[in-house]
Amino acid sequence: MLKRLGNVAMGGVFLVGVFTLLGVWRSGTNVLESVGNWFTAPQPPAEIDVRSVMINKIRGASELATAVFAMEAVVPTKQDRTLGKLTLGTTTLLYIAYGEVRAGVDLSQLQPDDIQIRDDRINITLPPPQILDAKIDVNRSSVYDYNRGFLGLGPDSAPNLQTLAGQAALSKIVEVACQQNILTQANDRAKLTVGQLLSSVAEKPLNLETQPADPSRCVLPPEPSNSPSPSPTP
Repeated sequence: MLKRLGNVAMGGVFLVGVFTLLGVWRSGTNVLESVGNWFTAPQPPAEIDVRSVMINKIRGASELATAVFAMEAVVPTKQDRTLGKLTLGTTTLLYIAYGEVRAGVDLSQLQPDDIQIRDDRINITLPPPQILDAKIDVNRSSVYDYNRGFLGLGPDSAPNLQTLAGQAALSKIVEVACQQNILTQANDRAKLTVGQLLSSVAEKPLNLETQPADPSRCVLPPEPSNSPSPSPTP
């Protein structure tokens, strides 16, 4: 009887050992599978900073987003020669100036915060329009008349008079350009240009917003890119 009980006990221990080893083997297999899954899991896709792409593309189009206004201005100038309160002679100069004004949106000022990517669209706020450049084309401008008066008693001041005439003409041309809504035209041009540039990059509909044309920005730049050279043709 004791021998049989011993055999039964030994058989039970053997079965417990078998089941234990089987559980450990299964657990080990699961662990190995989990570790294998870590190394074979698909990697996240590469991401592109769409805003950086857009900014670089937009900034490269700064010279395209402009509106140009051109006109001729006829400016008379004069200078007296005096002796005390007596005027001895007067010099007059009539200058015909051809000038151009460029207004636009300085797209180089665009910042990352100006581009907002939403779920359904991309919102872009463009910088405000402004006068970018104004100049007198000296090759298309000329002194129409130069006169030193009776007996040539007026001062020989052609260079000075021409410079003054060019400055006055440039201010007048900028003033007329502003009256003709050149800043609004610059806004429209910038919106069209940027929309065309980003049509191949944007994966969502674009919403381009322009800023109001501020009259304070419609002024002659502090340093004109060019001014008439003193080369009168009396």
